[in-house]
Order: sequence, then structure tokens, then C-alpha cells
Amino acid sequence: MNKVTRLILVRHGQTVWNKLGKYQGQADIELSETGLEQAELLGKNFAYPEVRAVYASPLKRAAATGRAIAAALGLEVVTCDELQEISFGDWEGLTYEEINSVWPSVHDGLFNRPDITACPNGEGFFSVQERAVSKLKELVEKHKGEDFVIAAHGGVNRTLLCYALDLPLRYMWNIRQDNTAVNVISFYEGGRITVDLMNDTHHLEKK
Repeated sequence: MNKVTRLILVRHGQTVWNKLGKYQGQADIELSETGLEQAELLGKNFAYPEVRAVYASPLKRAAATGRAIAAALGLEVVTCDELQEISFGDWEGLTYEEINSVWPSVHDGLFNRPDITACPNGEGFFSVQERAVSKLKELVEKHKGEDFVIAAHGGVNRTLLCYALDLPLRYMWNIRQDNTAVNVISFYEGGRITVDLMNDTHHLEKK
């Protein structure tokens, strides 16, 4: 039987900017008190004890979430720049309403055609997917037959799930990613990929 390589893909816990509806991007915002509690519950109730490595975006909110998992498993977090959230450029720190009032057409494009739209002085999700998938392939090759974790961001995770599902990037917003959501993706020898779990937050119910 072929060995399966399994990725447990996690979104970071809540930040104050999440609660306020501000676009974070690569602004290095820390977890809020709620986010710290979510990360703690994620680590405490983590359901994948066979994980051999934990990787994370270097941004504080994702790295701290990754550390909560790693600590529960007796591992260290390795940060990877390729897993950073999209750079929203001029939009970072602004709310949906503030962005929409100044850049309505580009903002609309980010949600309706994220596959071809770039943020002013920032990135597009097409480039995020390119760098994140490249890193994912490297890690899958490195961890053949093992389980490993990536703790990243809502945008990054959606691009990776689109890749795994062979779903065009324009439909990335059809995928929900709540704070500390857990997704499981299996990689089989021969190239087959299955998405076994998406947006699971049951760990938050177990105090």
C-alpha cells in the first residue's frame, strides 16, 4: 500500500484587526486575547499526534498559532516566508468600507476575479498561490509518508485548497476559513490529492 503524506493546514487565531474588519495582509498583527485562547484550545485538542514537523508563516499571528500546536507535540516551529499572507499594499489597516469608497472597481475585482486582480502597491492572489504552492510541493516531497502542519492565513489557505481541489483560483472565496480552522489534505504517490477535511473548528468547543 502506498504511503500517504498528510498536510494539516491551519488558519491563525483571531486578531483585533480581524474583529474590527481591518485588512491585515502582511501587517504583523499579534493574536488577541480571544486568538490566544483559540490557539491554546487548538494545541490542547489537536487531533493529529503523528505530526512530524510544524511550519508557519513568520507573521506573529500565524507563528504563535503554529507554536501552540508544536508545543503540544514537543516540536519547534519552522517559519517560511512563502507562507505569508497576501500583501494588501495600500489597503492594509483599512476596513472593507474604507477600501471600497476609494478603490471600488479594484476592490470588486479582488472578490469577483481574484485570479487576475492585484492590490494597489501590493500582490494578487495569483502570486500568493504561486509561492505558497511551490513551498507546499517542497514540503510534501520532504515529508513523504508523514504528517506535517502548516499554520498560515485565510488567503494563503484558500489558494492551497484551490490547488488541492483543482479549483480555479477565481472561486477561492467559495471556501470558508474561520480562525484556527483545520483542513486536512492527503497526497498520494502518483499525484492524486484529496481534501479530507475543511474549516473544522470543533477543537474550540472542548474547553
